[in-house]
Amino acid sequence: MARGTASIGKDHYITQIEVSGHALTADEPARNGGQDSGPAPYDYLLASLGACTTITLRMYADRKQWPVTAVDVALHLTHAEDGSLLVRRTLTISGDIDAAQQARMAEIAEKTPVTLTLKAGLRIDTTLA
Repeated sequence: MARGTASIGKDHYITQIEVSGHALTADEPARNGGQDSGPAPYDYLLASLGACTTITLRMYADRKQWPVTAVDVALHLTHAEDGSLLVRRTLTISGDIDAAQQARMAEIAEKTPVTLTLKAGLRIDTTLA
């Protein structure tokens, strides 16, 4: 599956990330002591969910040969009433599709790989090198 690395030096808090041959930078906003030179870690979490959602829905629409012209996903990480973290995801599906097709795409969004991973939780095993 996927592999990646993250490295940080003495710069607060610029982190160099490499994932599948792609170089990324993460940082914290100035209000948290960073330099805002890249998205913060939770921003990448939302980016992953958004990318997986749009890609999966595009694949589904293509397979069904539905005339979907665009899929946009708005994401907001917030707190639920009980204090737990909550992602509010809003889908905007453009094209000449009916309400039943849109509803089906919303159902598919609930079954994307990253959605299912986040909802199920993820085991993380940590070791020292």
